[in-house]
Amino acid sequence: MATPKLEDAEFRTFQKIIFKEAGIDLSDKKKLLVQSRLYKRILHYKFNSYTEYLRLVQINSVEKSEMVNLLTTNETYFFREIEHFEFIQKDLVPNYTIKGKFRVWSAASSVGAEAYSTAMLLDTLLPRTHWEIFGTDINTEVVKKARVGLYPESWVDKIPMNLRKIYCLKGKGNNQGKFLVDRGLIPNMKFEKGNLLELSNNIGKFDLIFLRNVLIYFDDETKQKVVDGVIDHLVPGGYFFISHTENLNMINTDKLEQVKTAIYRKKG
Repeated sequence: MATPKLEDAEFRTFQKIIFKEAGIDLSDKKKLLVQSRLYKRILHYKFNSYTEYLRLVQINSVEKSEMVNLLTTNETYFFREIEHFEFIQKDLVPNYTIKGKFRVWSAASSVGAEAYSTAMLLDTLLPRTHWEIFGTDINTEVVKKARVGLYPESWVDKIPMNLRKIYCLKGKGNNQGKFLVDRGLIPNMKFEKGNLLELSNNIGKFDLIFLRNVLIYFDDETKQKVVDGVIDHLVPGGYFFISHTENLNMINTDKLEQVKTAIYRKKG
């Protein structure tokens, strides 16, 4: 079987589907990425073209979910953008009035590295009964991985040594070459599938929300909708983190005040 090529018209259809399903605005530069990531499904079904796969996606919700999973897998690692974690440790928690539990939402949690990084840090700053972390991602496969908390051993290098010694368990046997996040953190954590364009009111309010390395995939209109929806779940005075590679230019941010680069506080 000859290797099928993703035609421009097919790519435009994939662009429309992923925008409708996840709000992601795939640039034309992503054509080869889409072709390579979906090629395994072409092989799986022995299709001769991406059009055949498109027909399946449009009638099969399970395959559509698989397509979304393949196109929304992004790079992540522990303690990414360390300045945010230093701010939590030195400025945020020591000066924040905590009512009940300090609730954190990792709103594009991927495989859970951001959430577990925060958990390790908070566990050293607060009693375990005083914090909880909620992670959501549209990609069902990464949500499953986040719930397990098992990672390649090479990822441990990004974790500060003092936390590494306490919270990282070296894998043995079938898990050789991996490490497991300490099981003591798990009761304080929850991971679920979540679409940033269709947020549930049942998730409650949070004191800190991470929305990092995801806004770059949205156009300005979608970005506005996502940010508005997310900060509706932020308590007044709560903090909102975006990535240092992103900005909130071109959208309305009247409800937020900037504290530092990529760090905002909700007014009120």
